[in-house]
Amino acid sequence: MTAEGTVEEVAPGGDVAAVEARLGYHFRRTDLLREALTHRSAAHQRSGGSGRRGRQPASRRGAGSNERLEFIGDRVLGLLMAEWLLERFPDEQEGALGPRHAHLVSRPILAAIAATMDLTRALDVAEHEARAGVRQVANVLADAVEAILGAMYLDGGLEPARRFVRAAWNDAIIAQARPPKDPKTALQEWVLARGQPLPSYQTVLVDGPSHAPRFVIAVTAGGQSGEGEAGSKRAAESAAAADLLRRIG
Repeated sequence: MTAEGTVEEVAPGGDVAAVEARLGYHFRRTDLLREALTHRSAAHQRSGGSGRRGRQPASRRGAGSNERLEFIGDRVLGLLMAEWLLERFPDEQEGALGPRHAHLVSRPILAAIAATMDLTRALDVAEHEARAGVRQVANVLADAVEAILGAMYLDGGLEPARRFVRAAWNDAIIAQARPPKDPKTALQEWVLARGQPLPSYQTVLVDGPSHAPRFVIAVTAGGQSGEGEAGSKRAAESAAAADLLRRIG
């Protein structure tokens, strides 16, 4: 994403300069950007992995991929978004700021930003994963955006990361005229208004390394089900509630 808004083609996992142009930032350590664009499947493939899980110690799974940068990028985004919201909405309290923040750092927003940046072309993934369409998976794209933020922070500090966030999220924050309602709250209100039992949440899967866990949560309400995935149980429950709300209209 250049200052002029033009889009350049990027070879998968390749043209770092084109990604830098979209970010409006030149890395001193381009290895950080390359790491941010490396999916764990590509890192595993290069390390000679057989593709069978469980062979590699848990502490080493994902080594060489963007998972560590995603870990710090998630925290950088959270801080910068909280800072921005305090500036933009000086009269709002935590009850309104919290839902705004949760929405703006959510997977759908991150994936949409990745699409705007055309990150699909830049991600380095294993051949079999590329054929399976992993570059189009929303969670993979969202993780890459967070990893890039982590890389920018480690390379140049908060200021370049702040500039990127305020440019890339500008439309999303402008569109947020009112604080969005938390999906779990909205779902609970929906069932109560119809005299139905409260939503039931179940943990389907807990996966990933300790520094970057992945929770998959299912929710059932009103005779229908939804599912969500995130890096924390609370966020996965919120994603599941949002998925179910979309299903019930």
